[in-house]
Amino acid sequence: MEIRRVERADLLDVLRIEKRCFTEPWPYTAFESFLDEPSFLVAVRQGSVLGYVVADVMPNHGRDIGHVKDLAVAPEARGTGLGRRLLRRGLVSLSFSGAAVVKLEVRASNEPALSLYRDVGFEPMRRLPSYYADGEDAFLMVLDVAAWQA
Repeated sequence: MEIRRVERADLLDVLRIEKRCFTEPWPYTAFESFLDEPSFLVAVRQGSVLGYVVADVMPNHGRDIGHVKDLAVAPEARGTGLGRRLLRRGLVSLSFSGAAVVKLEVRASNEPALSLYRDVGFEPMRRLPSYYADGEDAFLMVLDVAAWQA
């Protein structure tokens, strides 16, 4: 398994996984807009994309904020630790890009994702009512990069 930066040629595979994993999938153009982000990574085995993480960094008065925007693993590759590996590599990339804090939003009902994020060190900060188009709440979760690296 190789985890590397995304290439334009990977985007259709990323989109296929997105559509299989989410009820409100991102469009192709959304992924395309993040192509140059150092924290848009894919997991590839034998030429097949099995998962990805999309994240970026926003300047914030000397305490830049990383944002994990999307993380998905193809259903057939779940349960292998791939999501954890992608998330950790994404966090390292965000750290190298200057993020002091990393945030993400996750569906309140997504127990596997909530468990993963807690295990890696994210803490729930607040509940976001009706965050998703279908009305479901999200949790805003935050990780302090320096504490995570210690």
